Amino acid sequence: MTRRRLIDRLKHAFAVEDPDAFAPTDREREIAVRVCREVVRRRMTTPALMLLEMSRPMNFLGAQALHFFKPFGSVFIEAGSWEAFAAFVERRGSVEFLCRTLEDEAAAASREVETDRESDSDDAEG
Repeated sequence: MTRRRLIDRLKHAFAVEDPDAFAPTDREREIAVRVCREVVRRRMTTPALMLLEMSRPMNFLGAQALHFFKPFGSVFIEAGSWEAFAAFVERRGSVEFLCRTLEDEAAAASREVETDRESDSDDAEG
């Protein structure tokens, strides 16, 4: 084997996806948004963002844990959605997508609360 061929094989063996080129499928996007909305509804946005940022280098291990706990998780969540979310988390860029989606959902929820407060104050004055 030539030196150049060996270098090419090693580059391929250790190649990783470009996280900037990450594009979730429609199903993955739907599941991620559903998870993020539930996190925001429970007012756990900040802890979830901290956990995601701290575990960013280990997203593949987290996905493997999701695969391991599938028999238990499928009691509460449809098995297909569980598998799709685990496959989504395996990919580089998924953590960044989840963080952005969490921030967007939290901003939308706070705008909705602010709008509700304004309409309630308008009703009280009128």
